[in-house]
Amino acid sequence: MFRPKLLDAPLLPTTVTTHQHVQAPAVPSAGRPVAPYVGVGVGAVAAVVVVGVVLTALLAAVAITAISVAISAVVLRSLVNGANRR
Repeated sequence: MFRPKLLDAPLLPTTVTTHQHVQAPAVPSAGRPVAPYVGVGVGAVAAVVVVGVVLTALLAAVAITAISVAISAVVLRSLVNGANRR
């Protein structure tokens, strides 16, 4: 009474066919100039170099700031300890 009735599923084909698509490598033809492709590559390399230089400069700035804060903390601690001993 409360059992659901399942529909008969159609049989699927048992053979599987695969199609292989072979593409030729993307090489610019002899009639087309290569300059646009070289320009994009040079631009990408320049962007990577600029980003690397900026990140290196930021890392150096953070390191120098950390060292100066540590030195300032040592100097202030010595000044406070000297004042408390008097």
